[in-house]
Amino acid sequence: MQKIDTRGPRPHSDNAPRLFGTDGVRATAGRYPLDPPTVRRIGAALVRALPNGTDSARLLVGRDTRESGTWIEAELAHGAAGEGATVTTAGVVPTPAVAYLTRTAGYDAGVVISASHNPFEDNGIKVFSGRGEKFTERVEREIEAIVADTAWSAKSGEAAAVHRTHAVDAYLDHLRAVFPGAGRLKGVSLAIDCAHGATTTVAPQLFESLGCDTLVIGKEPDGRNINLNCGSTHPEALARTVVGHGCHLGVAFDGDGDRAIFVDHRGEIVNGDAVLLMCGGQLRREGRLKGNAVVATVMSNIGLEIALRDLGVRLVRCAVGDKYVMEEMIKSGLSLGGEQSGHIIFSDYLFTGDGLCTALNVLRTMVLTSRTLADLASDLTSYPQVLLNVRVREKVDVNTVPAVAAAIAQVESRVQGQGRLLVRYSGTEPLLRVMLEGRHADEIRNWAQEIVDVVKEHLG
Repeated sequence: MQKIDTRGPRPHSDNAPRLFGTDGVRATAGRYPLDPPTVRRIGAALVRALPNGTDSARLLVGRDTRESGTWIEAELAHGAAGEGATVTTAGVVPTPAVAYLTRTAGYDAGVVISASHNPFEDNGIKVFSGRGEKFTERVEREIEAIVADTAWSAKSGEAAAVHRTHAVDAYLDHLRAVFPGAGRLKGVSLAIDCAHGATTTVAPQLFESLGCDTLVIGKEPDGRNINLNCGSTHPEALARTVVGHGCHLGVAFDGDGDRAIFVDHRGEIVNGDAVLLMCGGQLRREGRLKGNAVVATVMSNIGLEIALRDLGVRLVRCAVGDKYVMEEMIKSGLSLGGEQSGHIIFSDYLFTGDGLCTALNVLRTMVLTSRTLADLASDLTSYPQVLLNVRVREKVDVNTVPAVAAAIAQVESRVQGQGRLLVRYSGTEPLLRVMLEGRHADEIRNWAQEIVDVVKEHLG
């Protein structure tokens, strides 16, 4: 029977306080908006915002290893249960595991308690739809409006522990399908940095089951050491491990396992741009690169765009944030997208960043091409980049200031086809940012300074 929502019009206000950023709600645990009353209210509002109403809604929750994760999970679940939802926790699991299990096990929404690569003092709330996709901004704004509506109250009482499900094996089986035939990885020595985070529960057993000889660091979470001098934002320890033990390669995950950064056998860092190039090329050779295009953000180096163009592949750019990558991929029907930071989405498997899936696809590309990671990464020539900031009196459209517009147009004509200019205002400060990429560092720095000098004269 189709569920009917009888609650009437939902509140909507453009003036409601913003809770969601580019990757969910994120703040210091215990402080607004991650204080217990607000977390409980968010849990209730999430259920109220579901398209089919609150009747018998099912929510799946997962978390990383932060010490605040347990109480945040309990408060959110208490608020959701107060609206009639049944809430189940998968415990400590990577973010993409929650997305996958939400979609395949028939949950109405999935929630991840994590602040990704942030230090342990922070935490966050990411929400996935029943399709395993991150909520759109429209739905996030609706939840914010419901939270801000003073006409209702969340369920009172003490929050209790959440019922546990042991379903992560289904996610691991899903990942193994990326690389059928475990024997093909036999003898591959792989160093893994779990960042003392969510992948500690799954990464070692996954790669060992596929035949890898693994060496694991960052595997002893204590609630406070997540991402501490380790993981995808601090791959130096992994690089030392790879070189010191003679591993073929290494992979570093972030705290919630939705991104991966690699290290080749020489200890050199391999970022998301190189991964997009090597995996995009492999998918194209197999006829699996839908739309013959790859999505990347405005932060990806122009070298990626040029290298893909040489392969006959188009690069589609979007705003920074893996949810914007996902939205562009869905809109354009594409199979690969990601960020330089290591969030990579393979839509054939899941519409969210998945560090484990990314690692398997990199290993798969290495095996199918009989090339080392260092060799594959060498296909990408990263161009020099210059970023200059200039303080402005007010944020006016630069195209309406003739002298500034002319300076920008002149630089754009110089770098056309062999570089990239990005001029944008800071979202938090009275600054205009001028980012320029090109073949020669000194040259592009001079060109960027030309724009800055004109901006100072007319807007500074």
